[in-house]
Amino acid sequence: MTRVAIIAAIAGELKPLVRGWRRESRNGVELWRRTRGDDVWIAACAGAGVDAAMRALSEIDKEGAIDLFVSTGWAGALREELETGRAYRVSGVVDARTGERFGVAGASGVCWLVTSGRIADRVEKRRLAAAYGAGFVDMEAAEVARQARMRGIPFCCVKGVSDGFSDHLPEFNGFISAKGQFQWVRFILFAMLRPWHWPALLRLGKNSRKAAKGIRETVLEILDERGIVRKP
Repeated sequence: MTRVAIIAAIAGELKPLVRGWRRESRNGVELWRRTRGDDVWIAACAGAGVDAAMRALSEIDKEGAIDLFVSTGWAGALREELETGRAYRVSGVVDARTGERFGVAGASGVCWLVTSGRIADRVEKRRLAAAYGAGFVDMEAAEVARQARMRGIPFCCVKGVSDGFSDHLPEFNGFISAKGQFQWVRFILFAMLRPWHWPALLRLGKNSRKAAKGIRETVLEILDERGIVRKP
């Protein structure tokens, strides 16, 4: 039996992948479970940031040892050539807080990802790209990679690009709670009164939905390559 843990920040990132899986909510963590032959896949999300990623992992740990960690979800592009709406394999992860670098099993990704403590705007994207030579930015992957290293198990990372390198978006950080939950009602009220943000938000929604579908396909490809999915 192989047990796979798939960690994201919010349910929308996982929606195409976990369609039809058994779902539950426990201690503020959303969990989806699927058994396929001798393999068990458990997907979880608890919000944005490394603390939320740890809460998701803690709930998965209650069900037994894991054989493979997969960090997935949306990310911002730190290079112009990385297309919005596409999912990519990540070749490594660097933690912006500590400078630690984590390799990825099979390291066949297009470029590295940097994990930051905040959602990066255009100015921050340029700084991160220059400082770390990375192609993507997210808020969780480094912690998942760290936990995999501590346990001596493989780690993979797949990210779907929700926003491009030069995209101009509203300031999202003020709408993330201390526990990493996005405060949708507050944000919708904010956006309703600022129609100049609507075109960018519509593009973001479209790109995010497309990227989530790409995440599904890429995660399944990786599992298949590792012998965890058997194609008919």
